Amino acid sequence: TGAVIAAVFIRGASGGELEVGDVTRPLHDPYMWRLGTGTGLFLLAQIGITGFVVLFLHEQRGLSKEAAGAVLAGIYVLAVAARIASGTVSDRLGSRLGPLRTIGVALALLTACVAVTIDAPLALLIPLFLGAGVLSMSWNGLAYAAAAEAAGAARTGAALGFQQTLLGVVVAGAPPVVAAVAAHSWRLAFFLAAAGPAVGVVVLQRLREPVRGRRLARTRGTSASLPAARRTPD
Repeated sequence: TGAVIAAVFIRGASGGELEVGDVTRPLHDPYMWRLGTGTGLFLLAQIGITGFVVLFLHEQRGLSKEAAGAVLAGIYVLAVAARIASGTVSDRLGSRLGPLRTIGVALALLTACVAVTIDAPLALLIPLFLGAGVLSMSWNGLAYAAAAEAAGAARTGAALGFQQTLLGVVVAGAPPVVAAVAAHSWRLAFFLAAAGPAVGVVVLQRLREPVRGRRLARTRGTSASLPAARRTPD
């Protein structure tokens, strides 16, 4: 089904063939390293929330598996709208990094609030989990668009591949780390998750919006609200 949808709706850019440059350039570009590292740190919160919310609510707070799973399902459903909304706002502002930083700050704060309130009434804790979880999944499209626009059309594939590799390292390494910390203290585990986007924002703060990205965002270039925000499952 996914392949059929992709064949019907995904189209390449119009115009003549692009001149292919040095596709290894993103690997040597400090901008790409900082962008990939900064956004990769956001994944600590995403994994810390979405990967462990069901386990925490069921084992620590006594929710049934069905109720705890419903919280995770709610995060995923609301995240769809959040990704589209963040991409739309990014397109209108002509900025990828600004919204990324804003999401990072809000994500760090909400995840820290989860850590502080793990023993609070569920009426308070569950909305915090929902908010943090939704924010933790709302930034991905912006990061992909930022990488593509900074690299240029001739190196978009290389830039996205490099970025995905950096993110993949975090995806592979973060779960066992968070699990090991959670085995001793859930509060500390969620504080660790909150530290990820907090440090990520500091890393991204050193980056400037690419001139190409600003120009394309105001015209017909890479959109963070449609291709990047809707096509990625993670």
